[in-house]
Amino acid sequence: MHLTPDEVIFWRHGVFKLNATIVFTWAIMLVLCVGSRLITRRLSMGLERSRWQNLLEIVVTTIETQIEEVGLSQPRKYLGFLGTIFLFVATASLCTVIPGYEPPTASLSTTVALALCVFVAVPFFGIKDQGLGSYLTSYAKPTFIMLPFNIISEVSRTLALAVRLFGNMMSGAMIIGILLIITPLIFPIIMTALGLLTGMVQAYIFTILAAVYIAAGTRVRKSKPEPKAEY
Repeated sequence: MHLTPDEVIFWRHGVFKLNATIVFTWAIMLVLCVGSRLITRRLSMGLERSRWQNLLEIVVTTIETQIEEVGLSQPRKYLGFLGTIFLFVATASLCTVIPGYEPPTASLSTTVALALCVFVAVPFFGIKDQGLGSYLTSYAKPTFIMLPFNIISEVSRTLALAVRLFGNMMSGAMIIGILLIITPLIFPIIMTALGLLTGMVQAYIFTILAAVYIAAGTRVRKSKPEPKAEY
């Protein structure tokens, strides 16, 4: 039993090594790229559409709706980033039914990379929407004393995203591995199905949290207008 896919080494040369985390991460990215290409190569603008296109439109519409409900008024601007994160984490969880597969999200290095993507995306979208000066001054609001606390908040929530996803994914894999040793086959199958559901939930939670952080970073803080005097 492996605590993390980093321990599974496929190739090593000196200080360089190719572990399961790298292999399966690139494999998932390849599957997503090829799959998106195959699904979108024959899109129809008419009334007659294929089942794949209908499924694709359902997925895209659902993600856009969730992004908009979080507080981002123009979800299409963030669909590429947030949708990719959701599909990557979800695919990494769904592939656990493949024998010999090690989910890369069970590695702290992968979850840290995903969290860093969110960490970079927050100021990127914030600066894009508000401008550099307006975004930087938002760290010193409502008072300059809040500057160090706002910076600490940015770093701490990035760390929390990484640890949350890593802990949930690794714990599920560990439970299934232990049950395979001490119990019959039928019970681990049930736990595997439960693990797939948990993985989808974690993909949803991670994406929603990323959307919430981006929404907070792109929100323009405006002072409330003074109430008009009534005569």
